[in-house]
Amino acid sequence: MNWKVGFTVAAGVCALLPFVVPQYSLTILIEALIFGLFAMSLDLLVGYCRLYSFGHAAAYGLGAYAAALILTHLALPLPIGIVLAVIVTVLTAIPIAWICTRSTGVSFAMLTLAFAQLGYAMLFRFRDITGGSDGIVGIPRPPGPFGITWFQGKIGYYYLVLGCLLGSYLLCRAIVRSPSARCCPAFARTRPRPSRSATTRAPTRSRPWCWPTASALWRARSMRASPALRRPSCSSWLVSGRVLIMVVVGGTGTLIGPIIGGVFFVFLEHELSQVTDLWPLIFGSVFIAFVMFAPEGIWGILTTRFSKRPEIPGSAGGEETSDAAA
Repeated sequence: MNWKVGFTVAAGVCALLPFVVPQYSLTILIEALIFGLFAMSLDLLVGYCRLYSFGHAAAYGLGAYAAALILTHLALPLPIGIVLAVIVTVLTAIPIAWICTRSTGVSFAMLTLAFAQLGYAMLFRFRDITGGSDGIVGIPRPPGPFGITWFQGKIGYYYLVLGCLLGSYLLCRAIVRSPSARCCPAFARTRPRPSRSATTRAPTRSRPWCWPTASALWRARSMRASPALRRPSCSSWLVSGRVLIMVVVGGTGTLIGPIIGGVFFVFLEHELSQVTDLWPLIFGSVFIAFVMFAPEGIWGILTTRFSKRPEIPGSAGGEETSDAAA
């Protein structure tokens, strides 16, 4: 299937969901789309650059607090607040990314984890700004420009999230298919040889613009920004591990796979938590099963079942065959 046809069909189906699913399911679906957006951004690092980050929750948390402070103190329209939170997070993340990507492999993973834990500690240190362990509560959802109040409702907010997800997918797809990506070994569909990377010092910097967007949407949805809630939230390192699981289970190096993985695990978590208190054990068992028996992920299983050559946005132009997950 041509990717444009598939994109149009998927967008149309998602646009009709608010009218066919219960309100409670719509709330979970909004959460699932936000985590799908977050997982897709991580796939730029994991699936295309082969850089395994354990600190991407730092950017997620920074975007959350930036959006919370902007919406609370400046009372700007929600879309403008999200855009400003993205700008703040990107400007902060660029120097950190430059430092982290001086290393690769385990060193890169440990550096990202160290920066994430540093940011996590700062949330408690500057409690006059961040609220400490209590976080920032009562985050408003101001009307949009020209008095538009549609985003204040659940259905309107769902379409805002969906629009951000679809737009981010198109942006990420353009990035991995761009001429600069084809010339950069960091975006190669196969692992670059260590000796070659060390010799050329090829740039491996990736700037997943979707991180702050996802966190800003999440904070506007939950009306609270906190370093640690009942479920892992904001800059907790548990969020990094959780989203990395979504990427692997959905299918690395595919962009669409992590979105499916995010939706799958959010709904799985909600359903299992209502049945048993041992849902984390089942959650982990599902992840282990995918790693052992289906390393290509959910999207890899679907595409290999219906097509001999799955269509994914590759870095060398044209349509390419997906490789296995890590």
